[in-house]
Amino acid sequence: MSTRRSPSLVDLFRAAPAKSSLLTIAPLALALGQLWNGYVNGVSPIVSVGFAVVMVAFSVVAMGHHAAEHRLRRLEADP
Repeated sequence: MSTRRSPSLVDLFRAAPAKSSLLTIAPLALALGQLWNGYVNGVSPIVSVGFAVVMVAFSVVAMGHHAAEHRLRRLEADP
């Protein structure tokens, strides 16, 4: 019998490591890079923080979609 629990990050990384990395690590690295770039070059913090917030939100939404996709594949694979 299938459970309705959401797959953990570890499950997602085991199932699709490249996609999971692109959806979690890459946006967070871009956000940190933009924050550092804004600090070094004197860009307005509103721009840097706004970009970082958008990238983190993108990562959360994209991983939710990836988790749903993973659950759907598991449900379709169950006999």
